Amino acid sequence: MTGAELLLHPVRLRIVKAFLGDRALTTSELAAELPDVPVGSLYRQVARLAKAGVLQVVAERRVRGAVERTYTLRFAAAQLQAAEVAAMTSEAHAQAFTAFVAGVLDDFDRYLMSGSSDPLRDGASYRVAGMWLTDAEYADFLRDLVAIAQPRLANAPARGRRRRIFYSVLLPGPEGLVGNAPQPSTKKPEKKPRKGKKGASGS
Repeated sequence: MTGAELLLHPVRLRIVKAFLGDRALTTSELAAELPDVPVGSLYRQVARLAKAGVLQVVAERRVRGAVERTYTLRFAAAQLQAAEVAAMTSEAHAQAFTAFVAGVLDDFDRYLMSGSSDPLRDGASYRVAGMWLTDAEYADFLRDLVAIAQPRLANAPARGRRRRIFYSVLLPGPEGLVGNAPQPSTKKPEKKPRKGKKGASGS
């Protein structure tokens, strides 16, 4: 099973996202957050992610004769590696992106149906912008994003903090797929013939 097949399965993707933000969850707590997923299926998918090294056990305790495990996410293992991304076909990218977008839609639907949603108050936003960037400027932009986000990704849960899910999609515009950005025209404007003075025309 490829990393994309492992991580972009609808239920496994939801499980991974539940752990984002350095959360530690038991399977019981996870089941409470994903109440629409049958418990048997949830346990199977957690076991599959743990076997693949995406989830790791950080604590165990006995509860009524059974072992209850607490898991955390191994973030590095929950990402597609560059070599695998490079080897993916266009069809595989289309399937992966469809699963990604479907997950975003599901998350937003659940947020709206929670009964207490207020996008303005909660800062739930969605927007699109266009930027003309050279490859070097784009690399600088990505470094700036990391510099802004990285310290905040290390924040621990605390009073007054709310977990916020940050999605990112960066795509080349149609112009970027066929060539360079349009350049300013270097063609000199045509000179218009000067109007002669009244009565000076030769015609």
